[in-house]
Amino acid sequence: MQGSEKSSRRGRRSTTMDGMPHNDMPWWRWRSNVRSALHMLSDPGFHQETWLAGRPGYGDVTDAVYRLVEDTWLDNWSAEKYVGTIFRDTQEAALVDATVLRVLRIMHQVGADSPVTAYVEHPAWPEAVRAAREAHVRLARADGDDPDAPPLSLEALAQVTGGAAVGA
Repeated sequence: MQGSEKSSRRGRRSTTMDGMPHNDMPWWRWRSNVRSALHMLSDPGFHQETWLAGRPGYGDVTDAVYRLVEDTWLDNWSAEKYVGTIFRDTQEAALVDATVLRVLRIMHQVGADSPVTAYVEHPAWPEAVRAAREAHVRLARADGDDPDAPPLSLEALAQVTGGAAVGA
């Protein structure tokens, strides 16, 4: 591998679990949680068919925001801090930062315990969804996944990361 071809992938793909790279990035569990949140936040059809319909197993908007900022503290500092550990490059980090800022602004305005309708009816929600979609597509493609596949349930995410399902 020549110098300009080096990447965080160390030259070959790692094995995958449910389509998500396993041990591809040093903090792959955190990346999986961030990706799950971005995936759910970025899909208006999912909002209608799952969150607004009250479909169990996927949590709600607050659960998604929690996964986005829980371990990473992205509500306190930039995703750029995690380039090379959670995010592959500064473009991924910038897209995630844009999403976090938009989603948290809405959450602070409507309240964390508000119903899903308060989020999806907020005038800034479409822009937050667009930002989440851009970030989701970039991260999914970088991991070799189909960005248009349906989001994983929280139980499936817990199986991928070896953790407990939160908000299911």
